[in-house]
Amino acid sequence: MNSDAKWFKYYGDVPHTLDYPDISMYDMIKKTKETYPSNIAYDFMGKSATYEEFVSEIDLCSAALAAQGIKMGDSVTVCLPNVPQAVIMFYAINKLGAVASMVHPLSAENEIMFYLNESKSRIAITLTQFYNKFEAIKGKTAVEKVIACKIGEALPKIKGFLYKFIGHEPKVVNDPWVISWHDFLAKGKECNKKISFKGAGEDAAVILFSGGTTGTSKGILLTNLNFNALAMQTAAASGCFAAGDVMLSVMPVFHGFGLGVGIHTMLAHGGKCVLVPRLNVEEFPGLFKKHMPNYMAGVPTLFEAMLRNEGMRDVDLSSLKGLFSGGDSLSIELKKKIDAFLKDHGATIQVREGYGTTECVTASCLTPIEYYREGSIGIPFPDTYYKIVVPNTNEEAATREMGEICIAGPTLMKEYINNPKETSQTLRMHDDGKLYLHTGDLGYMDEDGFVYFVQRLKRMIVTSGYNVYPSQIENVIDSHEAVMFSTVIGVKDDYRIQRVKAFIVLKPGFTPTEEIKASIKAHCEKSIAKYALPREYEYRDSLPKTLVGKVAYRELEKEEEEKMLV
Repeated sequence: MNSDAKWFKYYGDVPHTLDYPDISMYDMIKKTKETYPSNIAYDFMGKSATYEEFVSEIDLCSAALAAQGIKMGDSVTVCLPNVPQAVIMFYAINKLGAVASMVHPLSAENEIMFYLNESKSRIAITLTQFYNKFEAIKGKTAVEKVIACKIGEALPKIKGFLYKFIGHEPKVVNDPWVISWHDFLAKGKECNKKISFKGAGEDAAVILFSGGTTGTSKGILLTNLNFNALAMQTAAASGCFAAGDVMLSVMPVFHGFGLGVGIHTMLAHGGKCVLVPRLNVEEFPGLFKKHMPNYMAGVPTLFEAMLRNEGMRDVDLSSLKGLFSGGDSLSIELKKKIDAFLKDHGATIQVREGYGTTECVTASCLTPIEYYREGSIGIPFPDTYYKIVVPNTNEEAATREMGEICIAGPTLMKEYINNPKETSQTLRMHDDGKLYLHTGDLGYMDEDGFVYFVQRLKRMIVTSGYNVYPSQIENVIDSHEAVMFSTVIGVKDDYRIQRVKAFIVLKPGFTPTEEIKASIKAHCEKSIAKYALPREYEYRDSLPKTLVGKVAYRELEKEEEEKMLV
């Protein structure tokens, strides 16, 4: 696609283009099984499955879905954390040519109802402890049956036996609408339907929900090719994925980063996924010591929490081949802190920042191994083209000029489901003949093709007629020796339209004394233009997070709006 791209000179051994098979995700995993049948596919709290066993589990689950009448084009909702049932079900749905709609199990009842109706799901699967949410909306969706599974069912026998007594898993209610995982699979063993469906790259395969470019929740429809291309591109661009390697799969399966990189990329290359069902940093020291992972992908706040965890002090990280940050902007200062932490713990790598959106599954750009540039999110993946355009146009911006980031390549979504207007605004054909995703993100590109993400277009603060970029102010605040991290928002102001406010979390051992506050304020005044300086500084022990661990700056904005109404 981009035969003369200026970033190619920084590719090293990375191929400029890849040959993508026209197959389903299931067939991609089946190919892995044929090559590495005895490799471990996943490990969950001590229970593991080889690729041979894993594909057998998928095949049985697929037969069970067929027994329930699921066929090509149907939607099935997977409302689970990172447990074996989620991964098995994901590929079983794909084998039938059905669509897997991935939903966060901690979503509220009304949110789940919205997701079920948007995807038109016929079947849903969840844990027994979340079943009450589905029961509360029974009859308000097209769901014909809910599969209720238990974590204990995925554990080794002894652990599973103990979990029955200490796990507090509710019993499955006696209702024809709900079926246990055990009974569901039993129907698969009885099923005589022959599954002969052969999936293609362009087949619709997955729905992930995201805010999209206008902030309202949308279902993003992705194809087999989107995920398979991502798996191949990620391995090629990172230059380090190998069969038998271990990924600490901590990012959730209902998130593009977790599903695309943490699961499918590893499984497509014969690696082992250590499934971590909840983001609990207190468990990380034990996980690192037990599994000695080669890779971990996470959001910046996850890495920040790792640095603060006392239990990580004596953990050996020399096994790491790749630590990838995405999902949110990684500040220059936090990268420096992570890199120092890695070096102090025996790792020979640095954290590599990537960038992408759910509309292209997840990552589409990555920092090269040998060419880090401060503040850059790296260079585009093979077969992926980046363009910076003047906002609200298709016109390419000049080198280093701020504009909207646009992406073309094989991982672009099919559409926003049930929303053709938003789809047409987001996916646009440019004069160069390529279809581009308009991300709604601001950034720029340097003369060598390195991309720099600034922030969401709609996160820009306009104060006294000036454009202020919160991420740039956050970088300055975070560089103070007492600061762990910060978030900057715009607050309504009668005089300035918006004024800048900073929320700050200090490092362990520091407290917001008057001396510290004065020091941080003086530090900002040295590096930030007067019009962009925070008018308020608020110190907190923590900041609200989204369900996938990003700082929820919209919650902070909402808090400030509510204060003004009082």
